[in-house]
Amino acid sequence: MEQRLSGRLGREVSVIGLGTWQLGADWGQVEEKDALAVLEAAVENGVTFLDTADVYGDGRSERIIGRFLRDHPGVFVATKMGRRVPQDTANYTLDAFRAWTDRSRANLGVERLDLVQLHCPPDPVFSSDAVFDGLDTLVEEGRIAAYGVSVETCEQALTSIARPGTASVQIILNAFRQKPLTEVLPAAADAGVAIIARVPLASGLLSGRYRHDTVFGSDDHRSFNRRGEAFDVGETFSGVGYDTGVEAAAEFAALSAPGASAAQTALRWIIQQPGVTTVIPGARTPDQARTNAAAAALPPLPEQTLTEIRALYDRKIRPHVHHRW
Repeated sequence: MEQRLSGRLGREVSVIGLGTWQLGADWGQVEEKDALAVLEAAVENGVTFLDTADVYGDGRSERIIGRFLRDHPGVFVATKMGRRVPQDTANYTLDAFRAWTDRSRANLGVERLDLVQLHCPPDPVFSSDAVFDGLDTLVEEGRIAAYGVSVETCEQALTSIARPGTASVQIILNAFRQKPLTEVLPAAADAGVAIIARVPLASGLLSGRYRHDTVFGSDDHRSFNRRGEAFDVGETFSGVGYDTGVEAAAEFAALSAPGASAAQTALRWIIQQPGVTTVIPGARTPDQARTNAAAAALPPLPEQTLTEIRALYDRKIRPHVHHRW
């Protein structure tokens, strides 16, 4: 699989990674043996970048990855911190960072974390010199190799890219969330900051598998967070209303590359956007992990398809999301 390097990250990672929220919680139950099988399938098919968080299953995702790392050293693991406490800027202190990263190091069974990202913190955190000085201290102390941010908005991303120590920005980017293409990706490329594209399938919408009457489990955020009841609504279906998203996804599926699924086409669209370092689709089964990884080998989408995808976004999606994030 193609490996990409961003200057501040300092290490090559696979262009398609694996997001592991679903291995911890909020996507329905996944047994540990099944989670390990997903990780195995992803790495066997070229994935070298895993993304997790201390809040996914309150550490369950990290612990499962830690078990996997015992037999697969060298896989790059990015984790996130900050969502296990009330979202108050006052909670983002150096002492808290030390405690949070120590817990993640224990969960993952490593001395030094490859990458730690602030996990969509309150807006004032991005402008706090003390916060970023604290992150620099974690690097100096050897607790972490690098740090980045996971953001909700393009403004937060641009503020973070301007910080000289920021190695990565994780942001929602997919065919239904195209705003980052305009300013964020060019700014990151100029600064040598890695772009980690998350929610690449708009919570599964872009797979084209869902219908208006599809039912999700009560422990699935696609049920309990449709209106932002638990966290930012943009995290669920990329902030697109479900029925609108189902209709737009059917049109997107019709634009799929020959021999490729709608989901693979959606991933291919992301990885050919200039400035993207890696994209992190989730997978609940080994087959999904293998299928996602295979998207890296697809030829680039032709210009006509790119134009049609942009037109679909402008017509169906832009009025609902572009101004919000």
